[in-house]
Amino acid sequence: MSHQELSKFEVITKLIEKEITTSCASKKLNLSERQIKRLRKKVKKDGAKGLINLSRGKPSNRKTPDDIRENIEKFLKDKYPDFGPTFATEKLLENHQLVISKETVRLYLVGLGLRKIRGRKTNKEYRAWRPRKESYGEMQQFDGSYHHWFEDRGGEHCLLASIDDATGKITQATFSKNEGVTEVSKFWSEYVQRHGKPTSIYLDRYSTYKVNHASAVDNSELLTQFQAMTKRIGMILITAHSPEAKGRIERLFKTLQDRLVKDMRLLNLSTPEEGNKYLQEVFIPKFNATFSVLAEKAGDAHLKLSPTELETLPSIFSIQKTRVVSNDFCVRFENMWIQLEKIQPTLVCRKDVIVLERRLDDTLQVSLRGKYLNWKLLPERPAKLKEKITALSTAPLIRRTIPTNPAGNHPWRKSNFLFKRKFAIKGK
Repeated sequence: MSHQELSKFEVITKLIEKEITTSCASKKLNLSERQIKRLRKKVKKDGAKGLINLSRGKPSNRKTPDDIRENIEKFLKDKYPDFGPTFATEKLLENHQLVISKETVRLYLVGLGLRKIRGRKTNKEYRAWRPRKESYGEMQQFDGSYHHWFEDRGGEHCLLASIDDATGKITQATFSKNEGVTEVSKFWSEYVQRHGKPTSIYLDRYSTYKVNHASAVDNSELLTQFQAMTKRIGMILITAHSPEAKGRIERLFKTLQDRLVKDMRLLNLSTPEEGNKYLQEVFIPKFNATFSVLAEKAGDAHLKLSPTELETLPSIFSIQKTRVVSNDFCVRFENMWIQLEKIQPTLVCRKDVIVLERRLDDTLQVSLRGKYLNWKLLPERPAKLKEKITALSTAPLIRRTIPTNPAGNHPWRKSNFLFKRKFAIKGK
């Protein structure tokens, strides 16, 4: 008998011996007087055994039948050995039509040695919970995660993903080569065309997103290429100083590294192309339907792109660098020599600062004052020009150095002739 049952037996014994009253026993055991009378009757009949629950030692009425338990344990061993209880429960229902609670599956996993019971968190650091944004599209949390997403069927890949802060929906996710400026620019170029412009983007201090040099603290003009792109299109970047600050995207990747990896294993997906197709068509809609929440305010805070922004989008999401036009109207860029042609849509002078745009399709454009210039690539460094060119325009201004003789009726010749004749008369 347990200590509680022994204490109860002592009180009921005193009641039977009339040392205490029924109301006193009721107060001591915190039971109703009617229940006290039942216990007194059982003790008189069976003694101390009358206080023991009759179902003790017997199988539960809700016990899972042995044959069903054996099937569940077999599936857990063979197909879902590294699945969590919740995810394994979903797969048992989805793929095998087995209805069972996640806590029962947790006990089975622990019993099979497939899962360990985790202890309490020992980190006592205080962190305040930040409320969600009010509207969908008001803030997107964005990050990249390098992981063996296809396990031994492929190498390490980078997954770029964004999650809406207000609703917890995955707004976009794609497998990319890396977290460099080109891949990130492609991600957000596709994003704004599909959803529109979010008000702000919350991300970490990775070098693609922020200049982390000490001198950049007091110099706000030091921008990364991605910061310049978002500034041109009008999106605000917010950089977090700890992973916990943008915990929603961090928890998303933890969930994806569990669920997405195992889903693609069951479907035998092994390439980024297959993974991207599965993400867009199956996983993201299913994830959002299961885990997303309603925003505090209805509506979409994304801003649709204007016709001008749509037209100039390749220029907005391009890597832009400046160069100074040399005396021979050449510039050097990425170990290439670029010669500006004589006929241009705008006036080009020496020492002008031009902008070179390396676009996402790997094409190169050269612009000055909003006009795209005509140019060609040179196989080697150009030789010096013999004629002196000061500017390039639609009608190039060329100063020739070859002397020309004036015509016979030129005023200069006439005045010189009269001067010589007058001097000759005076000499006589």
